[in-house]
Amino acid sequence: MKKMLKKVQIFSDGSCKGNPGPGGWAAILKYKEHKKVISGYFPETTNNIMELTAVIKAFKQIKEKCEIDIFSDSRYVVKGMTEWIENWKKKDWKNTQKKPVKNQKLWIQLDELSNRHIVNWNWVKGHNGHPENEECDTVAKEEIEKNC
Repeated sequence: MKKMLKKVQIFSDGSCKGNPGPGGWAAILKYKEHKKVISGYFPETTNNIMELTAVIKAFKQIKEKCEIDIFSDSRYVVKGMTEWIENWKKKDWKNTQKKPVKNQKLWIQLDELSNRHIVNWNWVKGHNGHPENEECDTVAKEEIEKNC
């Protein structure tokens, strides 16, 4: 009998005070009735790095192959993983302007982590009342405030 994959939801957000500047990230992982909130801080970073870091850190929490629904308000992350990454890999990590892809190491790490699972990437409008997105935004900003 085929084993059913666990279904996990990941909600993520990154924040930066200045861009670059101090940054925070947060993610919420949900599995059935379980909820785990993770977060962190970088003293000098960019918003896009924080967005990528939030998803990477969430993936690292998952220890077995799962079906994962990711919800992010970052078009950069969602489009990167659903539209751009295959061409970047084919073109030796060069973008359409033939320049090196920014944050390449993070993209490679995210690609490797996501390929272990069945992933559905979902963009959600930020600051629009989505409960988990709002919570991630608040936690990411709190990381900056408590460390600055």
